[in-house]
Amino acid sequence: MVSRRREAENHVFIVGGGPGGLAAALALRQRGFEVTVADGCTPPVDKPCGEGLMPDGIDALAQLGIRIPEIEAHPFRGIRFVSGDISVEARFPRGYGLGARRTNLHRVMVERAGRAGVRLCWGAVVTGLHADGVLVRGKLVRARWIVGADGSGSRVRRWAGLDSHLRKKERFAFRRHYRVAPWSEFMELHWGSRCQVYVTPVDQSQICVVLISRDPALRLDEALRQFPGLFEQMRGAEHGSGERGAVTITRKLARVCSDRVALLGDASGGVDAITGEGLCLTFRQANLLADCLSEGDLQRYQAGHRSLSRHAAMMAELMLLLERHNGLRLRAMRAFRNRPNLFARMLAMHVGAASPLDVAGNGLALGWSLLTA
Repeated sequence: MVSRRREAENHVFIVGGGPGGLAAALALRQRGFEVTVADGCTPPVDKPCGEGLMPDGIDALAQLGIRIPEIEAHPFRGIRFVSGDISVEARFPRGYGLGARRTNLHRVMVERAGRAGVRLCWGAVVTGLHADGVLVRGKLVRARWIVGADGSGSRVRRWAGLDSHLRKKERFAFRRHYRVAPWSEFMELHWGSRCQVYVTPVDQSQICVVLISRDPALRLDEALRQFPGLFEQMRGAEHGSGERGAVTITRKLARVCSDRVALLGDASGGVDAITGEGLCLTFRQANLLADCLSEGDLQRYQAGHRSLSRHAAMMAELMLLLERHNGLRLRAMRAFRNRPNLFARMLAMHVGAASPLDVAGNGLALGWSLLTA
């Protein structure tokens, strides 16, 4: 009985076995915790997303001991914005990004978690919280800490009384893969008057295309006709997957933790998918949470989570401002075209390779360029 209690005191139960839950599990194992991950699905788990990992996201994975094999991913060297007849691009200041099918990423993370000693319970439905742990199909599993990594519709968030919102906005995303060789070494963001389309190379013969808009009825086939150049490059390409949809939510919660429950990833809030930073932000949250649980101080997680989210939220607001105002976006694109170094500095800021002083300078430079474009 005593040994069980001691084990429970060092036990973290994670609800949700997606990349966020697995990242938290690996970070916690690195710090000596016993970890169980439960998910109602079975791997590999898919989810519609842009499937692009920025250099800082790759670094965050490396800290967890994860490397995606080259055969299961495709590198890209920077970002390209396309709006009408204006195109601007910049390389990452260091490293490279990776396009990887979500199923490939999940499989690699599951394998790493298994080797690290994480107890993985697939097809296991968590039915509630208990004073001593969680209920799995009504049966008590003892745990000291509980992590809700169960997505934007998190039941853990609701059970723990953490569902109070300060802000919530929604847009709609649809993803499909196309069997066509990547035509550039950049991840591309194509801006339209009603939507945006991301193009990410995921292997030598396939790209991932994601549509994001405010219109839940808009689909890829219709949207792509708004982008003649892109439509022509993809003409005749076979589909590599069916079209899948998801809601991208900008959400800020009043609290992301209680005495023994912490929320992670989409369960803890989130920024619009236009930033492409969702996974990287989640991986950083996982490391922060592991540090806080090692110290037995979840309240520090609340402040740290807010600090981590601030940068991503700022970038999301800036890009959504360009999404809402066509005239402002045109001026910004002209400014970036006329001053390529400005776009490169903005990209460096986006991937966390710029200091706070650089960020302030970039903001002032962008503002002046918009006035004079």
